[in-house]
Amino acid sequence: MPAPQVLFPAFLLLTVALLGVVVYTGIKAKLRLHITFVVLTVLSLAAAIVAALALGKLYDLESAGWITPVHLKIARIATYAYVLPAATGVMTYRDRKHRKLHFWMAMLTLGLTVLAAVTGAWMIFQATPLPAQS
Repeated sequence: MPAPQVLFPAFLLLTVALLGVVVYTGIKAKLRLHITFVVLTVLSLAAAIVAALALGKLYDLESAGWITPVHLKIARIATYAYVLPAATGVMTYRDRKHRKLHFWMAMLTLGLTVLAAVTGAWMIFQATPLPAQS
């Protein structure tokens, strides 16, 4: 199995690319594709989170200073925020009048995801790598 240093950025990039497809298919109202890519994105995000947790074990995250608790809080909020577009998506599927609300909840979640990615990268760059275990 590839190392977390490979898996995390790979799944993060895949998640971002899938999010792009989710936004595109949502705007174009291609519902079947949209829902398919939403599921794929959530699975990719879950894999990225698992890889991020494994990557974090390779660093002294406390050494990154204040960015560590800030990143962890933003990452949690971003993860929980995925409930918002999911709930408003179901509402929109039932009644198209909720489409704008769904769009803005999706954009909020996307923004939080990007912020979590940026603060996570910052945290890793600031953290001291732990000695390799043999």
